[in-house]
Amino acid sequence: MAEGYCVRCKAKRPIADAVEETMKNGRKAVKGKCPVCGAVMFKILGGKAAPAVAAPAAVPAAPAGPPV
Repeated sequence: MAEGYCVRCKAKRPIADAVEETMKNGRKAVKGKCPVCGAVMFKILGGKAAPAVAAPAAVPAAPAGPPV
C-alpha cells in the first residue's frame, strides 16, 4: 500500500483505493483517496515506465577477404 501526503489533513497517510497510473510523460504514479477526509491523493513514483522498444536489427558483417 502506497503512502502519500494529504494536503487537506497536512499529514502522511496510506492512500486508500490506490491505482497505479502512467502519466503523459511516461512516469508512474499512484492515485487514490485519503482514508480520513476523502481528498484525492497523488504520488509520483521514481523512474520511468519501461517503453516497449524492439531489439536493433543485426547488421550482417562484410566478408573478410583480401582488398582489391
